[in-house]
This record gives sequence, structure tokens and C-alpha cells, in this order.
Amino acid sequence: MMDATKFYINGKWVTPESNQQLDVINPSDEKGFATITLGSQADTDNAVSAAKKAFPAWSATTKEQRVELLERLFETYKARAEEMAQTISQEMGAPIDLARSAQVGAGAAHLKNTIRALKSFNFEHALGDHAPDNFILHEAVGVCALITPWNWPMNQVMLKVAPALAAGCTVVLKPSEISPLSAMLLAEMIDSTGFPEGVFNLVNGDGAGVGSQLSRHPDIDLVSFTGSTRAGKAITIAAADTVKRVGLELGGKGANIIFADADEKAVARGVRHCFANSGQSCNAPTRMLVEKSVYRQAVETAAMIAGKTDVGLAGNEGRHIGPVVSEQQFQKVQGLIRKGIEEGATLVAGGEGRPEGFDTGYFVKPTVFSDVKPGMTIWSEEIFGPVLAITPFETEEEAVELANDTLYGLTNYIQTADKERARRVARQVRSGMVEINGKSGSAGFPFGGMKQSGNGSREGGVWGLEEFLEVKSVTDW
Repeated sequence: MMDATKFYINGKWVTPESNQQLDVINPSDEKGFATITLGSQADTDNAVSAAKKAFPAWSATTKEQRVELLERLFETYKARAEEMAQTISQEMGAPIDLARSAQVGAGAAHLKNTIRALKSFNFEHALGDHAPDNFILHEAVGVCALITPWNWPMNQVMLKVAPALAAGCTVVLKPSEISPLSAMLLAEMIDSTGFPEGVFNLVNGDGAGVGSQLSRHPDIDLVSFTGSTRAGKAITIAAADTVKRVGLELGGKGANIIFADADEKAVARGVRHCFANSGQSCNAPTRMLVEKSVYRQAVETAAMIAGKTDVGLAGNEGRHIGPVVSEQQFQKVQGLIRKGIEEGATLVAGGEGRPEGFDTGYFVKPTVFSDVKPGMTIWSEEIFGPVLAITPFETEEEAVELANDTLYGLTNYIQTADKERARRVARQVRSGMVEINGKSGSAGFPFGGMKQSGNGSREGGVWGLEEFLEVKSVTDW
């Protein structure tokens, strides 16, 4: 791999102006295995300058030219998939089988779907039959800052990088300093693919440093951010002075509404979905709402599934969950589990401390609480660990009320054999996405939320392209 202390700016791996360094920690053993540099204002300025210089020529390329380069990148990505999987597994603790299938696979799928959307996208069209000489032009926004999280590195990086480049924008990527190496590997791929100098740039750093520098930079036209709601608010404030566009995909506290007529696998499916990626997904169904007539059975099933959920080293093959990503995240999850116990929720599986057999590593016991009441901390706060909260409801109206009792609005889930009820409830829950009976979204399904789960952002397919485009209206075309 490249020297991880360097940045990718203007088509070259360059030595940073900064000398502030940070170790990348393997969460399975708590040991550093690589060192990166945290960028300074000068490093950020250099990257933005390169992107600004490259923008006029890149935005003037044809759709066909951009398709060709993205298709070449897709082939390169597939050829280096195992290298990417090993990198993600080591830097953020995803079990290697999950890293190969879901983590790396998500990046490939988003790149493929972006190419499909680009091929069919009409960048110039008449306003309508009533006004054939009025034209609508869809033009690249400009220089874009892309700030991505650690939990699904290639999923989130590719959801931003691919459509930004496809739209004709130039970019500066700041990946999470916790899981930066996968993004640096992607930079290698982009470099070998032959994108022009300055079109794609990468600067490592933390949110308070490079993240803030990009957010307030006068030559950045758009910030696309995925991460915590707290950080999203800070980015919005920093970006306000320059009135740049901001797209936010933030936290979640999804409700999984299970009616009495749900299929027999609904509860087990919901528990496994909550625990997937060690619970570190913003769209995880972390609040299970169960109709009262089947509530006790659901609690027993959830406890059983938690007890059968294996925990293991990220490098081991098999179906298990790995560690959470860092010491800070481990302590946060432990504190929230403790809070759940103190506030009176019933602990039916898991609990505080590491699982048996682990003295090191940021491993968390798969944990289930029942009888969780609105107002409890574990009801309202995003935990980002393998912790499930279960609550009963009596009526459809109560289920909707409970589901909407959150500051967030990313994804909700509905389990019922009654199709009309599923549609009725889907219309009432306040979230950007709704998944019914275990069916996930298809290619190009727009990803994003409402309320404090984000705004100005729907990622994937055509919606992902539109995020990076301005609309220009022209008369007498």
C-alpha cells in the first residue's frame, strides 16, 4: 500500500504540510497498524485549489467520457476487492466475510448504479411541450467536499464520490480518521484509472480540523456529509457564512413495528438486522415495537437470538459480529447499557462488559432490553452498538405514535401480512425510508432521512446525481 502518511492531491501522492500524525487502531486487538497524517489548513487549501483548477475542464467533459472512466474504475475496484475487504476488516472491525460481501459489495453496487443512472440521465431538456424554447440545464455544482464516516467506509464514500464525479464535479474527500485506509486504497484505484489531475483529491483529518476547514472554505460549493447529527449541525453552522449547499445524512433510531400477524421469522430477522455490523448502522432497527398479544413470545425469541449470536475477531471467517470500532465507542455503548439497567428496562440478554473469552478488543455482548419506555435514554439515544430495545403496543395508532416518538427519521420497518395496513402505516411514519416484511431497497433506492436524520440529501441512483447538480433555466434556446 501507499505511504499512509501522504495525501492524494492534484493527481499525486504528496507529503503533507502538517506533521501531526495519528495511529489507525485495529479494534480486534487495540493495536495500531498504520499511521496517517492529520491535515492542516495549508493541506486543505492545496486540495481545494487543485479541485477548483480542474473543475472547468472536468465539468465540460461529455457524459460518455465520464461513463468510460467510471466503468474502468468499476473494473479496477472489482479486481482489488479482496485487498479492500482486508483493509476494511482491519481498520473498522467488520468480520472478513461481511467485509467481502456487504462492505465491499456496497461500494461496487453504488458505483454500478451510478453508471446506470448517468447513462440514462438527460442533462438538457425542454421545459415542456407548452414551452419548447425554454430549456432546463443540469450543471455540475462545482467543487465538493465529501466527508464520510467509519462504519460503512466504501458504502458512504462511493455514494458520494461516484455521483459527484459522474455529475462533472471535482471533489476533496475527507474520510473518517478512524477508517481512512480504504479511502486511500480507492484513491490508488482512481489514480490508476486515469482521471485528470485535480478531479479527485484526498486529505485525511478529523472533524474539528479538515472537516471544519472544508465546511467554511470559500471555494467549496457543496458539502456532503454522513455522520452524527451533532457533527451535521456543526457543519451547517460552519457552511452558513458562504451559503454553500449542504447535504446531510445523519443518525437514526429506527422502529421495527411487528404486528401479531407478522411472519414467524420477523422477530429473529429484526434482531439480526439490529446486530449486523455490530449495530453500527444509522438505519438499524434498534427499537422493536411488538403487538401486545405476541409480545412475550417476541421477547423470548429476541433473547434466544442474542444468545446464539457469536462474537469473534474481525479476521476470522464465519457468521459472527466483530468489535465496535474504537475505545470511545466501546465506552459509549457500555455507558448506555448501564443507563438502560439503571432506568428500569428489563435486561433479557447480554449486558455490560466484554463477552466471555475476550480480555482485549472492543467487543460488546449482544444485548436485548424489554419493557423499554419512552423517555428512557436507550429509547431516545442512538447507541451504535449491538443493543436492541423492545416495547409493546396495543393498537395501530399507538404503534405509529411510538415509532414517531424520536428526533430521528431515517428508516422504519413494518412487519405484517396485511398489505393495506402496511401501506397505511408506511404513509404515517415520519422517515425517509420504510422497509416492509424484510424487503430491502432495490438498486437506485434513494437513501436519506427527515427530521434530525438529515436534509438536502437523497443518495443513490438518479437522486444521487441530482444532489451534485444545479438547475439552470434558459429562454429562447
